[in-house]
Amino acid sequence: MNSFRIIIALSLMNLSQLSAQDADSAILIRSVYHNPISPVADLYVADKSGSLVKLNLVVEGLGEPQVARTTNGTLQLFTQPNVDPKNPLASLAATCKVPAQIKQADLCIFPAPENAKPPFRLVLIDDAPNVFQKGQSRVINLTAVQIALQAGEHKLQLPSGKITEVPAVTKVNEYNMAQTNFYYKQAEEWVAFTERQLQYLDTTRRIFLVHLTPGSTEPIVRTIVDTTPEVSVKKGN
Repeated sequence: MNSFRIIIALSLMNLSQLSAQDADSAILIRSVYHNPISPVADLYVADKSGSLVKLNLVVEGLGEPQVARTTNGTLQLFTQPNVDPKNPLASLAATCKVPAQIKQADLCIFPAPENAKPPFRLVLIDDAPNVFQKGQSRVINLTAVQIALQAGEHKLQLPSGKITEVPAVTKVNEYNMAQTNFYYKQAEEWVAFTERQLQYLDTTRRIFLVHLTPGSTEPIVRTIVDTTPEVSVKKGN
């Protein structure tokens, strides 16, 4: 624990020393906060100057893009804008490694298991236009249950805790609608828990979050629809 505290403290010191021109330590993020029990939170991230600023979060969908700093390839979130360097863990909200190839990402924030530290966990979805293309979807299975998806012509297994890529759906009707069903494995049978028609367009992307809430008897799907224009990291940001 002491060694981890020292690492975090050094990272905080590095935030103020990073150059704004150091592109390797910057990532463009859009964030979504998912917590059915407490749907609103104030979280903070280092901006390109190293100062802690409020994370752009909205009630529904992805927040506005913002440039965030990473330290030694790690992205850190905090619960307050002023961090005590003698006790940085007290305000550390979440941390995750950022693969070197990811320069822009959708940042998905979830509550960690009860009494876990830090209190939140992060999942990064590579948001580069040539990776997460318009018309495609991504699914994050936040449950320990075996889940499957049928979206138009695609039938996919959704491993627990993983990001599953869903290609663009092309088998649609005259209104660009296609059947989209989610299933969970019960004994030897697949049971549908969400069945609906969705419109698939080459101007839209979706992120599906499959989760459980306390007292629920089957999984629930939250759908985040992204219709914003493509964003990219400019040199020097």
